[in-house]
Amino acid sequence: MDFVQAVTDETGPDFVPVPERIAVFDNDGTLWSEKPVYFQLFFAMDRVKELAADNPEWKTTQPFQAVLENDMEALAASGERGILELVMATHAGGTTDEFAAVVSDWIVKARHPRFDRPYNELVFQPMLELLDYLRANGFKTFIVSGGGIEFMRPWSEEVYGIPPEQVIGSRIKKVFEMRDDGPVLVRLAELDFIDDKGTKPVGIHNMIGRRPILAFGNSDGDLQMLQWTAAGRRRSLMGLVHHTDAGREWAYDRDSHVGRLDKALAEAETSGWIVVDMKNDWDVIYPPESTR
Repeated sequence: MDFVQAVTDETGPDFVPVPERIAVFDNDGTLWSEKPVYFQLFFAMDRVKELAADNPEWKTTQPFQAVLENDMEALAASGERGILELVMATHAGGTTDEFAAVVSDWIVKARHPRFDRPYNELVFQPMLELLDYLRANGFKTFIVSGGGIEFMRPWSEEVYGIPPEQVIGSRIKKVFEMRDDGPVLVRLAELDFIDDKGTKPVGIHNMIGRRPILAFGNSDGDLQMLQWTAAGRRRSLMGLVHHTDAGREWAYDRDSHVGRLDKALAEAETSGWIVVDMKNDWDVIYPPESTR
């Protein structure tokens, strides 16, 4: 609040004009939970099960076999390559409109295995309040995530108040096709951009064209985004969500395979960045079910 007051005070030395009040947020682990695996992977797994009848070879082919048999150990053993194979097989093909419809349907129907709530209800109430507070003070809020851009865009505005044009993420290639019923964009099984670590500042530069003055993340994948923000000429604020609440959510940092927080935590300590202790700082984790 001190930071916002300083950058919005027209008479003060740290005043920042409204067009330059850019705030960027990671998504997985920063705006919503990311355990036991990234929620987009749950989406891909559900898609494998839906599409299995049309792909009988998946029953004996990893990592698809692991998904169909609910063998999480075998799925984990497939590593990043296996996960990428799942994503390509379940996200590519079809048009952009068709994919958005599938995501929109899944996000409200699928339920988290631990909390038995839709995934879009497992967003962090304090972060929703922060987004609202910043926008009320002239900030423009963006998502900058390693997750798929077209996985987040169908629901980001309803859940976070962040419109699709303010979502930056990883993406696959698309091509224009003219069909009998009109033009479409077709999704290809080929990566176009991975928005993670050092490419996050690149995505910010390419898509926004301004350096943020506020950045929030939760893992080493966000470190370069926070460093880029901190290096600007304007007064800036950098923050990390530290998952410390095993009872209400999860507790993890340096040894986690998902959302590993090591180097970024060390730099936060030496650079004076804000570190949110989820267990001690947040009275509420998720919005009450009755409000959403």
